[in-house]
Amino acid sequence: MSTGWIEAIDARSAAALATGSLQPVQAEQIELVDGGIRFIVRWVSSLAAKDASAGTQADKADENVAIPGGPRDATFNPFLHPEADLTVGPIGEAHVAILNKFPLCARHLVLARRTFEEQLLPLTLDDFTALAILMREAGGLGLYNGGLAAGASQRHKHVQWIPSAPGNASLGIYAPGLPLTLPPQEVVTHPVLRMRHGFVRVHCGRGVPVMDIAASLHAGFARACEVLDMKPGKDGLLPPFNLLAEQDWLLLIPRSREHFADISMSAVCFGGTLYTRQREQIEAIRAAGPLAALAAVGY
Repeated sequence: MSTGWIEAIDARSAAALATGSLQPVQAEQIELVDGGIRFIVRWVSSLAAKDASAGTQADKADENVAIPGGPRDATFNPFLHPEADLTVGPIGEAHVAILNKFPLCARHLVLARRTFEEQLLPLTLDDFTALAILMREAGGLGLYNGGLAAGASQRHKHVQWIPSAPGNASLGIYAPGLPLTLPPQEVVTHPVLRMRHGFVRVHCGRGVPVMDIAASLHAGFARACEVLDMKPGKDGLLPPFNLLAEQDWLLLIPRSREHFADISMSAVCFGGTLYTRQREQIEAIRAAGPLAALAAVGY
């Protein structure tokens, strides 16, 4: 790609907004502090309105790339032949960058494999290389929802990327409880998280060579799987999990179930932004506390 990725994403976003192919979510939000960590809880009213309407089959298909918890149509795969208006272009050897049709923030990308693979197959160096290309240029947060129980809306293997910006999910919320002197590839837990998890020290900041970022993330993922005893089964698939990666850290969380109080919880929630489809669901999170809500879907 001759231009930078951010310029290409912005150009494609502007064109997709003009045609109506890109439909940013409309949200109201509150802020909650739990365990000294600031969480944002958003009610995504635009998706609630879509749920209430009797849409066409195309409408229902579109919802498969909405926030986790949307309808899932096993016969529809938006990533195998992505909409041209949403396609930014090839990224790395095995992936294509696609605008999330219902982005949770500006520049929200899906990095989907060009050929079908199951979402619960272990992440490969290719998967992390696609993410590393963006992280080298613009930093940001990598996200992965491994399986339906982890909030994935599609079986087709894909990672997601969102930029660093105020109000966006970030592992920075955990910084005060993490040791910056930890050696690379060592694993620690965070004192406020009440479920099985592992933070791995990685090196994936802006300007770091792409293959160094990819190798660090790939090794960190393997190390976290080892520590958390996440092994592929006979079918080659891993148990459900969420992964987040940003600059100095990779976070892996094994998942026991998808929902807390009928609210689908995905990787982005572990970065401090929780999304609901009904306003009243905000009160369930407020009553329990965000950390308890997150713990309820782990082990």
